Amino acid sequence: MIPKRFEPIVFGLLLSGLMSLLVSGIATVRVTGLAPDFLGQWMTSWLASWLVAFPAVLIVAPVVRRIVARLVRAA
Repeated sequence: MIPKRFEPIVFGLLLSGLMSLLVSGIATVRVTGLAPDFLGQWMTSWLASWLVAFPAVLIVAPVVRRIVARLVRAA
């Protein structure tokens, strides 16, 4: 098991990985269609996207949490 102190990093890794997978897949299929090499192109796009998305999520997530905390109120 991963220690609790790494929770924000694991969260960012998984969130950025899944979101960049979905977005790069949609973008790739829109550009190439379902070409024979679609999967290879998608994985190349995904890796490049994930390399940007992971540090971006780590930087942006705390800011977004603060904004959300100001926008919502306790029930």
